[in-house]
Amino acid sequence: MDLNTIADVRDARRREAWRPGDAWLGGGTYLFSEPQPHLRRLVDLSRMGWEPLTRHEDGSLEIAATCTVAQLSRFGRRSLDAPAAPLFEQCCRAFLASFKIWNMATIGGNLCNGLPAGPMISLTAALDGTCLLQAQDGSLREVKVVDFITGAGVKDLAEGELLRSVTLPARALECRTAFRQASLYGLGRSGALVIGTLDPVDGSLAVTVSAATVRPFRFWFPLPPDRARLRLAIDEAVRPDEWFDDIHGLPAWRRHMGLRLAEEVRRELITLTEEGVR
Repeated sequence: MDLNTIADVRDARRREAWRPGDAWLGGGTYLFSEPQPHLRRLVDLSRMGWEPLTRHEDGSLEIAATCTVAQLSRFGRRSLDAPAAPLFEQCCRAFLASFKIWNMATIGGNLCNGLPAGPMISLTAALDGTCLLQAQDGSLREVKVVDFITGAGVKDLAEGELLRSVTLPARALECRTAFRQASLYGLGRSGALVIGTLDPVDGSLAVTVSAATVRPFRFWFPLPPDRARLRLAIDEAVRPDEWFDDIHGLPAWRRHMGLRLAEEVRRELITLTEEGVR
């Protein structure tokens, strides 16, 4: 879509004062998908030269905001030697988007849109990711992904602030994972997406509920909970108005599917624990 209110596009490598009507341009798959009448200038990040994916010495994985879905998918399938590697492809497939989108859409853009069905939000929240944010004066701050997204399309991002990268800790990458997704349509947007992770070191279990809720909820248990405890934890944490409501699913249906899928991932991971013991 043509954005006929845009008067200028500048290279983000040239530091200039942020002004009203500015927006960061990553892959542009959202920006150019609908009118943006409030925008006047785009700040292009495509030439920043950030390494898409970096495995640090401590085993953590840093994903640049400009990393594309296609790059993340290839890395998860070909380069990441870790138990959580299959989760990368599962979440990439949750986009249900064409190869054109995969090759342009960025991980940072998906997080900064803050949409409940954003699968990169689901992936990074489930793996205990931390966002690195950079202000206009160059100062940096960190915030967990589950705290970065505060509502449907709402995020903890100040005017002119930039999401630089998301880092996944080494311990999270070593977790066994379980993935469930539900949609009202065969090729529809996620109505509920639930991810479970089982820590092989201490046996703790985390269940992350997203898409069904206005923001991601991550529930951590020092030991795998029973069904009743998991259900109670979700119902106590998620208010009735925090089950998302749009044409892709009513709140009651999303709650039902969120609870159902959470129980499925719990059972799957507990089965893995029992098989390990035997």
